[in-house]
Amino acid sequence: MHAGLIRLVKTPVIFALSNLKKPLDLECTPGATLLLRGENMKIAEVSEQYGISPDTLRYYERIGLIQTVNRNSGGIREYSEQDLKRVEFIKCMRSAGLPIEVLIEYIGLVQQGDATVEARRKILIEQRKRLMAKKEEMQKTLDLLDYKIDVYDNVLLKKEKALIAEDFSVQEKMGV
Repeated sequence: MHAGLIRLVKTPVIFALSNLKKPLDLECTPGATLLLRGENMKIAEVSEQYGISPDTLRYYERIGLIQTVNRNSGGIREYSEQDLKRVEFIKCMRSAGLPIEVLIEYIGLVQQGDATVEARRKILIEQRKRLMAKKEEMQKTLDLLDYKIDVYDNVLLKKEKALIAEDFSVQEKMGV
């Protein structure tokens, strides 16, 4: 890990910030390890690694969610580590259901600098509330599905027991 890069994990960790050579990047998204090998990644590689189509990556760039990606002499996009962090953040937020409009607003605030930290925080808090409500609604749906499955399991079990009892009764009558 190079100087200035903080790797966040899901367990409590005390960060030693005294050795940082760059300012702390609040927009750095913890997640999958980036496999850059010191090289930039082409759009096909980014697409494959993150499961996002090249057309979607181009769209994100066109609407400003991803800053303009540098291109090589052949005009092919070359995604830097910073570009990949942004792609990972966007993918995570989209997977959670955040609308494109909210992400555009949020990224716009990021680009305005530290004066917008509180506004960004409010957006994240609001989106978290919406996501928790969605999670609760999904849990209710899962509970209903579990109940219905149990009902079917019990009906099938009763029918199976009835068939077994009927077979046993027929066998008894036949003297088998």
